[in-house]
Amino acid sequence: MVRLGDRWRLWEQFALRGPGFPAAGVLRLAPAGIAEAADKFAHGDLAGAEWTAFEDLFGEAAVATARALQDIARASDFRAAVAWQNRPVLRSGIEPFLAWTPTAAGRTSMPRQREELVAHYWQRFCVKNDTIGFFGPVGWGRWDATARGIEVDPGEGLVARTNVYFASWAIDTLAKTIGADPDLSGWIAPRRVPFVRITDEGVVVPGRPPQPVSAELLAVLAACDGITPARDLDADEELAELVRRRWVVWRLEVPADARPERHLRGWLDRVGDASARDRGLAMLDVLERGRDAVAAAGPDGLVEALSAVEADFSTLTEAAAVREKGSGTAPCRAIVYSDCTRSATARLGVDMVERLAPLDLLLTAAAWLTSTVAERIMGRVRELFDELGPVDLATFWFACMPVLHGSTDAADVQHEFWKRWADILPLAGRRVQVSSVDITDRVREAFGGTEARWAAARYFSPDVMVTDDGDLVLGELHVASNTLGSSLFVNQHPAPEELLAATSVDHPGPRLLPVLPKEHRSRLSARIRHSLVRDEDYYVSLVDHTVDPARPRTVLSADVQVAERSRGLVAVLPDETEFDLADVFSHVLTTMVMDLFRLLPESDHSPRVTIDRMVVARETWRFTAADLAFAGDKSEARRFVSTRRWRGDLPRFVFVVSPAEPRPFFVDFDSPVYVAIFLKAVRRLARTDPLGKFTVTEMLPTPDQTWLVDDQGRGYTSELRFVAVDD
Repeated sequence: MVRLGDRWRLWEQFALRGPGFPAAGVLRLAPAGIAEAADKFAHGDLAGAEWTAFEDLFGEAAVATARALQDIARASDFRAAVAWQNRPVLRSGIEPFLAWTPTAAGRTSMPRQREELVAHYWQRFCVKNDTIGFFGPVGWGRWDATARGIEVDPGEGLVARTNVYFASWAIDTLAKTIGADPDLSGWIAPRRVPFVRITDEGVVVPGRPPQPVSAELLAVLAACDGITPARDLDADEELAELVRRRWVVWRLEVPADARPERHLRGWLDRVGDASARDRGLAMLDVLERGRDAVAAAGPDGLVEALSAVEADFSTLTEAAAVREKGSGTAPCRAIVYSDCTRSATARLGVDMVERLAPLDLLLTAAAWLTSTVAERIMGRVRELFDELGPVDLATFWFACMPVLHGSTDAADVQHEFWKRWADILPLAGRRVQVSSVDITDRVREAFGGTEARWAAARYFSPDVMVTDDGDLVLGELHVASNTLGSSLFVNQHPAPEELLAATSVDHPGPRLLPVLPKEHRSRLSARIRHSLVRDEDYYVSLVDHTVDPARPRTVLSADVQVAERSRGLVAVLPDETEFDLADVFSHVLTTMVMDLFRLLPESDHSPRVTIDRMVVARETWRFTAADLAFAGDKSEARRFVSTRRWRGDLPRFVFVVSPAEPRPFFVDFDSPVYVAIFLKAVRRLARTDPLGKFTVTEMLPTPDQTWLVDDQGRGYTSELRFVAVDD
């Protein structure tokens, strides 16, 4: 057991996150001497013989960079990574770029765009600690009393294991196609909608008076349990009426899971009509063979294998094999995706606990965030209960929607959070260094005395980076969430039962977990679905029902009562088990607070803050596009020199966040191509939001401060994701 102070415990295991390409890769795109040559023009006009000579030098450097980018784009592993991300780009952008012969005169608009395309992917693959595919494999580590500092076993190669999964939407589409077979309809089990309640007075739907129905129809509705096939109910007319009233769902559904195809196959295996069963299995067999071919394909055969399985999918389902962006759904657009386990493993010595000591203070403050937001939200929920009195959970849930989705409480609490930290930290200058000993009492006075208000609020998942000299840098601190419980981590663990055992240590008794939609934008997908669920845990379906209806301890919200006890409001399940009502709202509460932890509010400049040997806030600047009026200059060379002038004290390596860009991106101010990408983002922001501000944050650790190595000795950027538990 690893303890941080009196309150916090760290899991024995942690995730080791890092990209799949060496960090030094981005340094290939900073031609030697070009930055120094540009800085000779820090003052004065950009004209004359010396300027002409520099323009020639810049042109030569640009051609050399283009050739380096072609070498990168030609590599099979780079092309495979792009194929997983956005395969059409290979044909529309990469192939024409490779067919081009770089010359200074030939670097017209389109070749430059293709250079930037390759460079943009390259920075993500080299220095972003993403977790996806072989270019962001999931690694693992443990605390070890025999280790000192951080020790790495690189293993063999980069990846120890690769898994290829179907996207849940793809199997849902196939299930819809299979379920349309009229010979299978009788084998599909209809289910009652979670918020439809059966009473002596009839059927109750939230917001409507009871609707009287015939005894026959009520009996069929009560029998729609999602388990009993329609053919056994022998009530097709009644079922059709219940579906028409939207009280019952009667279609082939597949539970949310990392392997949804297994559930679909299991259902087909139970179909008694051999001919219909075989037709469905044959369709599933085709897609599974295609997925297996993708898994077996090497980098050079990946594009062909992906194309083949997508063609089969479109033929079988008559649906597009790739979803459009911006559909409001989760980010998995292709029908299959890959996650991998990193060969390298890490060990942390207990001497590292002392360096992590600042986490004790940060976690205490984070717990105040969760507790205070929950207190305010549940206070409003309590006011609604006082109006409604004891009521079924479905009715109460719908009544709470304005409270849950229209509240400013989280933002108000975050502002109070910043105020309290401002009273603790002496924010002056560019560097703030404090000792945890000096601020412990003030932190505990400002943020102590709270407790977790729902089960998930006991968990915090900090990302910590380690420099090559052993200093620490806090990345993100994920609040009220055990992110290692998500499917992408659990299914890439060599022994998932160990993670389940750790969960049982934290929660010796059952938990109540809300059933969540399969996907919704970036917050929900099969990859990030919480998967550390035990048989003793309960699920409650509020609106969606995405778990196996046959799973024991799964209840519908309409069958749960909201009641008052001496300890507060509780959810009373049909078997009389009671849970704190906040557990019902756990996902909403976690979503409210998960990204709130940030020590300092946004300002035009925020200093680097270090507690002991841990950087807890990196130095940050905010600018408007108007601050870089030179971004639209027609000359690349002038834009590069002007950026060097503007940069001032900004470090060489930074990450940039812009409202006009989908995700943060890396910039090396010594690299003309990364400066070009940066200025393009500035111009885009100027067009979309002239008053909008972009954020520049120092990169720590830098690409030359890596400690994670592979079996070839190549260094990778990385971070350790811990699970901290509030005891």
